[in-house]
Amino acid sequence: MLSQPDHSFDFLALSQQQVAERLRAHTIALSVDEALILQRDILKRPPTLAELVLWSIQGSEHCSYRSSRRFLKSLITESPHVILGPKEDAGIVAVAADKSGLRYGIVMSHESHNHPSQLVPYEGAATGVGGNIRDVCCMGAEVIAIADGLRFGDIHRSETRRIAQGVVAGIAGYGNPVGVPTIAGDVYYDAGYNENCLVTVVTLGIVREDQIIHSYAPPDAEQHVFILVGKPTDSSGFGGASFASADLSNDDIEMNKGAVQEPNAFLERHLLKSTYALFEKIRAKNLTHRVGFKDLGAGGIACASVELADASGYGAEIHLEKVPVNVKQLPPHVALCSETQERFMWLVPNDFADEVLHHYNVIFALPDISVGAKAAIVGRIRTDGMYVVKSFDEEIVHARASDVTKGILQNRPYTNPQRNYVEPQLPEPQNYNEMLLKLLSHENIASRAPIFENYDKQVQGRTVLEAGKADAGVIQPFNETTYPEEIRATGVALSVDQCPRFNRIDPYWGAVNAVVESARNVTAVGAKPIAITDCLCFGNPEKPEQMWEFTESVRGIADACRALGLPVISGNVSFYNESSSGAIPPSPMISCLGKIDDVKKIIDKHFKKSHSQLFLMNLRQDECGGSVYYALHNELGKKLPQPDLSGVSRELAALHEAIDQQLILSAHDISEGGVAVALAEMSFENEIGVNIHLNGELPISKKIFSETGGFILEVMPENRARLQKILNNHQVAFEMIGETQSDKMLRMQSCVEISVQDAKNVFLNGLREKML
Repeated sequence: MLSQPDHSFDFLALSQQQVAERLRAHTIALSVDEALILQRDILKRPPTLAELVLWSIQGSEHCSYRSSRRFLKSLITESPHVILGPKEDAGIVAVAADKSGLRYGIVMSHESHNHPSQLVPYEGAATGVGGNIRDVCCMGAEVIAIADGLRFGDIHRSETRRIAQGVVAGIAGYGNPVGVPTIAGDVYYDAGYNENCLVTVVTLGIVREDQIIHSYAPPDAEQHVFILVGKPTDSSGFGGASFASADLSNDDIEMNKGAVQEPNAFLERHLLKSTYALFEKIRAKNLTHRVGFKDLGAGGIACASVELADASGYGAEIHLEKVPVNVKQLPPHVALCSETQERFMWLVPNDFADEVLHHYNVIFALPDISVGAKAAIVGRIRTDGMYVVKSFDEEIVHARASDVTKGILQNRPYTNPQRNYVEPQLPEPQNYNEMLLKLLSHENIASRAPIFENYDKQVQGRTVLEAGKADAGVIQPFNETTYPEEIRATGVALSVDQCPRFNRIDPYWGAVNAVVESARNVTAVGAKPIAITDCLCFGNPEKPEQMWEFTESVRGIADACRALGLPVISGNVSFYNESSSGAIPPSPMISCLGKIDDVKKIIDKHFKKSHSQLFLMNLRQDECGGSVYYALHNELGKKLPQPDLSGVSRELAALHEAIDQQLILSAHDISEGGVAVALAEMSFENEIGVNIHLNGELPISKKIFSETGGFILEVMPENRARLQKILNNHQVAFEMIGETQSDKMLRMQSCVEISVQDAKNVFLNGLREKML
């Protein structure tokens, strides 16, 4: 039963100080000016407590993109193969078509759960996975894979290790029971994340184009009703969206733990199973385009219902007394905006509602699976464009739906802080063997096996290349006999990338490198990059220098995507990743999706044969800025990689063609640790040595440790001429740098000579030992 609502607030009768005190007393995340605008210009009357809460959530940066929206418009979001850009809960890109011309899409969503994971690591990460999975399911899709991009603080701090262990356990503790493989991801440790870890999740699903379900009201929805499905509503996660749009303060940690949702992976698994079955009924009745479907994420019932309605010009009426709850006397504004997990919102024709209720409550017995779980009708569409919420007979919200969803937009000033980083003048290493071993054991290079081994990577039977086995994870989404034979060999590759040290030096070039690196990774396995998602994590946008970091990063993403022909199909913005110790490094987390027509042609990064020839694509530059090599000397540097985007485009096309013609035995992109680390990593799996020499005038350290991007390719001698022809046709800079060896030694530039086994041991144990 719901308690009665609180009174309204006449802010115009109060001083600014009194307004601030009232907002603070009720934990409303609105500024004084925003509260006055809400009363004076939007509602034109004193707001209720529920309306204040609603606007603080729906109008937050997390929901309304009020500071970032105008900059995001610069991103490419369309292309011939994009079925749906970043307009709904997830984007969709076509990767295959059957003989009749029907296209099959990969559904892709990318979200963050940063603040919750910093405060309560297990629950924060787990619910981040759960919400992202539901975003993909809501498009009418079957969920087939997840990936994660994780950023933690200094690994030598016990607090960092505690948070990292909790986050990894939370991802595994949700993704594994739900039955979704984790196929890719990346992890970076940097002191800039000591007080603000980043937990970003990418989820993939599959759906045929004509079977997509949208997260908006269909035409002629006047008789449609809202059905809430899943866990009973409680106070868990209340204020999560507004919490995500505020700085982390040590003083508020205990209070804010209540804004973190509680996960139930086994209920989610049952909800997915039952919802997939409902999809089949909807398709059989030709109702696909007569329903709307949405995850209850940020803002709970309020945001799901108002967004479903307003997206098609409708209003909505919600009756909170009909909402299943499991807390006595739950305040109505909490019931309306709680972010209780494992819930969906359907919008269906009134004459189909009973069948939906019977499907969930009787056939799939939700009430028997979890206490209080059920499906219930909680409201209806209104044709007057008004959003009305009632608690019994009392209205607690009455506003135009379009005013709610629009939020209060901000035009933030931004200023270049004029960073003055200096390039260090380091002497050449006295012992290159020792330096390579230090790099291989570094927490940002060493094997990620201690993390990946927590995840189920083969569940569903679609995984072709697991996380860590190649530069990108690869799955075969349509490998079952239920799909047309002509598309079953289709594969998709997935990568997640970003280097915080690059972004700290220059947010524009850092963002460019993140896009380029993710595209290189999917190309290295043989896939053609076709789309990206971005999860943009930054500090306080109210500070001009941090707003500038955001605008520069978006500019870098836009320029890189334009040059590489990559649309952005999904993503989110996470501001206020900041504490009393400062903001995180600018962190545009990029995920790239690639397509390969025949998964039999994919390759990995491991050397296959002795006496094969090694080619370097993209010659070395004096670009050690932000490198792990500089980090070992406690230096950041200035000269970070600045990719020639037209050259990168040619590189990707050339490598894709060479792999498609099956000329390449193995390929690995060059990133952290440079050429030396890339070659070492390629040698470990099959314990095959190398002997290489790079030309040019650079010092040896910059030849082998510079993180200028590119590729190392392993080629049989008989295929050398054909490869060179392809590279020349694409005007790609390359050189042959040596051969693989049978003696299991790593020899480079006549200054490195280490056994593969010694290098492998430090690589395998470097992160594991530091995590203890």
